[in-house]
Amino acid sequence: MLVAIDGPAGSGKSSVSRAAAEQLGFGILDTGAAYRSLAWAAVESAADLDDPDAVMAILDTWTYTITLHGPQRVTVDLGDGVAHDVTAAIRQHAVSGLVSRVSQHPPVRDRLNAMFRRIVAESALPGVVIEGRDITTVVAPDAPVRVLMTATAAVRAQRRAGELAGLTHEQVLADIEARDAKDALVVDFFTPAAGVTLVDTSDLNFEQSVQAVVDIVRAAQCAAEESE
Repeated sequence: MLVAIDGPAGSGKSSVSRAAAEQLGFGILDTGAAYRSLAWAAVESAADLDDPDAVMAILDTWTYTITLHGPQRVTVDLGDGVAHDVTAAIRQHAVSGLVSRVSQHPPVRDRLNAMFRRIVAESALPGVVIEGRDITTVVAPDAPVRVLMTATAAVRAQRRAGELAGLTHEQVLADIEARDAKDALVVDFFTPAAGVTLVDTSDLNFEQSVQAVVDIVRAAQCAAEESE
């Protein structure tokens, strides 16, 4: 079973998706890690992040791998035969600020979306939770479970401020609002498409958010079993 989860930065989709996948016995594909890795690779290659051809050139030569089970590990080969473990590097605040610059290019998004579908298809797992952006509408529009997870900008900033040392709530809020504005140019993170379930985590704690997703998936599993 494929579970597609969309949501804006700081909505909790990554941590909630991972916990829900573990509880369900599914794999987890964090698509945001690929965009972060691409931004990292662009910097390492001294490529112009605002030039779609330069970013596509990286995708033509790189090899990207990510674990779907257990602790996340992300590696990138820039074409030189060296597998760089970028698991920690792509979570740095400096890299986060570059993600929108590489994700703004439609050809880049198309190439990565195709890669995500291939990773899931080749996983041979009974279920995969795939989370990120464009998941419910573009990457997996036919997934039996599609969820849009959101929260207010203030709540998302409060959560992120607790994760990012050295940054104030006001700084994180400004970053989130700026990213929302950029993301809004290519995707709507706040209005669920037809058939997509909205989960607003603004007033939910972590455990409640995870349970909300698990309940949606189990209801879909039961419905599928009853229709057989």
